[in-house]
Amino acid sequence: MSAFDNASRFFHACESLEGWAGCEQYVASGATFTGQSAPLADVTTVEGYTEWMAGLGSVPLAGCSYDLHTSTYDEASRTAVFFATFNGTHVGDGGPVPPTHNTTHSHYVYILTMAADDRVAAMTKVWNASWALRELGWM
Repeated sequence: MSAFDNASRFFHACESLEGWAGCEQYVASGATFTGQSAPLADVTTVEGYTEWMAGLGSVPLAGCSYDLHTSTYDEASRTAVFFATFNGTHVGDGGPVPPTHNTTHSHYVYILTMAADDRVAAMTKVWNASWALRELGWM
């Protein structure tokens, strides 16, 4: 399996809310996470991010989905990029306020740096969290 195949499988497992159990096989030991958005400020590992995603979709945004628009892989830098839209409606308990029944369609990008063993070594998420939170009525 190629690095891009692993990156793609990781992306879909994470966005399908499989948590660490569904993503671990695609991730190198000690893989780091960065994302310059307030909801993710304390997340520093890919494992932590996958669990955060699973928790977000399991209760407050139950039934959420994503649309992948494009993906690419640069062999020279061993970097995979995925551009998608997250779709979710706040229908369950959880989040900073009671269910608002508001919906977000929030664009985001995953940038995955692949290790020599073709697993995710580092992840950066580019996401305008404040936009999504406003759409959901959370701020």
